[in-house]
Amino acid sequence: MIEGMIAMKNYKGYFIDLDGTVYAGKKRIPAAKRFIERLQAKQIPFLFVTNNSTQLPKDVVKNLAENHDIHVHSENVYTSGMATVDFMNADKKTDSPSVYIVGELGLKQVILAHHYRLEADRPDYVVVGLDSDLTYEKLSEAVLAIRNGSRFIGTNPDTNIPKERGMMPGAGSVVKFVEYATQTEPIMIGKPKAQILNSALQKIGLAKNDVVMVGDNYNTDIMAGINAGIDTCLVYSGLSTKQQVAKKEIMPTYQIDSLDEWRP
Repeated sequence: MIEGMIAMKNYKGYFIDLDGTVYAGKKRIPAAKRFIERLQAKQIPFLFVTNNSTQLPKDVVKNLAENHDIHVHSENVYTSGMATVDFMNADKKTDSPSVYIVGELGLKQVILAHHYRLEADRPDYVVVGLDSDLTYEKLSEAVLAIRNGSRFIGTNPDTNIPKERGMMPGAGSVVKFVEYATQTEPIMIGKPKAQILNSALQKIGLAKNDVVMVGDNYNTDIMAGINAGIDTCLVYSGLSTKQQVAKKEIMPTYQIDSLDEWRP
């Protein structure tokens, strides 16, 4: 045993959060790079499971390589946008379903690549995510469609996202507007809901007891694992603190100060 490392269960796969776990905004977390490289050396499969629906996997891969010297493939990335379309594919009742999307290009590209038709008038689904070009008209179209019977899906419940200006409104804030105006609860896909991890299990091809969810945020990463019945590891490199977690009713399976402590 290498000094400072903790013996963990021999997991066959890993779900890993990004911001706060693998990097902190533009700042590197060197322990995360070493952790990923240990997984790669042992050929242990892993997915970066992120609530970000605005980026395509190739964009995440590019950011990791260019800004954090972490080299992975698009197949290692699973976004809330991808989980949204996987849910829709399992739920759809026709071969040519229609959708209205409040969201950015990355989300639209993921959904349209699966042969969904964009339609504002009575679509089968209304998908609401983060949209930096949000307008009242876009929200109105979404509200009217849902009130007319379209199925309402939210990509993720994030209230805020960290930006250089501060904590900006997240996708969950947009979803809440539509929910309030329609009095309709959405099907929520992203963390802390179980749906995204259940879909990630299908993608990675492993059972719940063979995977661990690794993240820095108790309220999203760890709660997603708890809700999905998956073991969790909280790393204190980002948002949550030991004082906050100590007050929680359900503890993470593991708690570590650094990913250098993890021994796959």
